[in-house]
Amino acid sequence: MKVAIIMGSDSDLPILRPALETLQDFGIDTEVVIASAHRTPHKVHEFAATAEKRGVKVIIAAAGAAAHLPGVVASFTTLPVIGVPVNSTSLGGLDALLSIVQMPSGIPVATMAINGAKNAAIFAAQIIATGNAALAAKLAAYRQKMAAEVEQKAARAQEKLQAN
Repeated sequence: MKVAIIMGSDSDLPILRPALETLQDFGIDTEVVIASAHRTPHKVHEFAATAEKRGVKVIIAAAGAAAHLPGVVASFTTLPVIGVPVNSTSLGGLDALLSIVQMPSGIPVATMAINGAKNAAIFAAQIIATGNAALAAKLAAYRQKMAAEVEQKAARAQEKLQAN
């Protein structure tokens, strides 16, 4: 099982790092590519068109500004594509969000929050887990751990309130 992550620029890497770390935590292999929908369109085409042959199950595509990369990737593959809008302009990432979320009918891109790389990784894991019981169990354990952390924080907050 493998998730590919493609970004338009190396400046997007700090935003995508949480996705890489999360996928690694779930034991999912990754491949990372930097390619521009506008400056290296042939590379984007080759990446997307051959992803399935390389064992990729889901693609995470991140881009800022006009954010064409996720849609272009989706146009060259039937694999699920998850778009991550990147805050890279004075518009705070809203330009990228609107560009990614407004895909034409027939070429869907699941769209995360601005800079939402971690959720993209979790969603990719959920997609893969539909056919992988071991990964589904890891996701369930992850959710249980998050719930326990919330309960611990709530208990600490309650103790502080009672102490005052």
